[in-house]
Amino acid sequence: MGHAEIAKKLPWARGVTVLDCDQNGLLAIEKPAGVLSHPNKKGEKAKALLDAGYDEKRQAYSVLDTESGETRLVYLLNRLDSATSGIVLLALEEGTAKAALKAFETKNVRKTYQALVFGAPRGGPPLWRDRLSVKHAEGGVRASAGGGLSAETKLVKVELLPGVPLVSRLTLMPITGRTHQLRIQTSKRRIPIVGDRTYGDFQKNKMAAKKGMKRLCLHCVGTELQYQLSGRSFRFKASSKSPF
Repeated sequence: MGHAEIAKKLPWARGVTVLDCDQNGLLAIEKPAGVLSHPNKKGEKAKALLDAGYDEKRQAYSVLDTESGETRLVYLLNRLDSATSGIVLLALEEGTAKAALKAFETKNVRKTYQALVFGAPRGGPPLWRDRLSVKHAEGGVRASAGGGLSAETKLVKVELLPGVPLVSRLTLMPITGRTHQLRIQTSKRRIPIVGDRTYGDFQKNKMAAKKGMKRLCLHCVGTELQYQLSGRSFRFKASSKSPF
């Protein structure tokens, strides 16, 4: 059975779509909002990408093949917040996982997001540079601007959408991958993402919810990377249509 066939038969959570799988088992899926990239604590297995156990040390799902009785590891290569939808990468082979992770380390990965925000950017450079700090609290992870690590995002495109309040569709390309990076950077510029219950505008969120926009309007629409495996170079590209 080829990698693509294996990928389609994995016990995916409801709403997860397999987008592409290459010859080496590098796999792109689209996850809906509300699905966890992996279970963070006991009892969250039902909310995760795969209906399988998760090994935090290996950063891999352990999937039992009911036909052969053997266990297959499915390696998680990147994560999205539960509230964020879009492309997530996984790998069906350990060697492929290591090669792809090396591409992340050497910044040979390009990710593109679309977000609906309240308002519109007020000029300024198209490259956003900030410093973000992260705190781990009992309720989860919370990031804030100031101190911490450097965060950079390229503002690629702005589309103004008709209606009240003013909403814009932004195409964003994060250069770094910090926790809640896009959510913090938009909020800092007073253009918070629609539906963001942590860093957003709560009054405007209520207005948007009445119009049917009840989720965090952030979606990973594209991921592209180049990786090296067994002395050869491979390019992998996956795309997903934004739901807004």
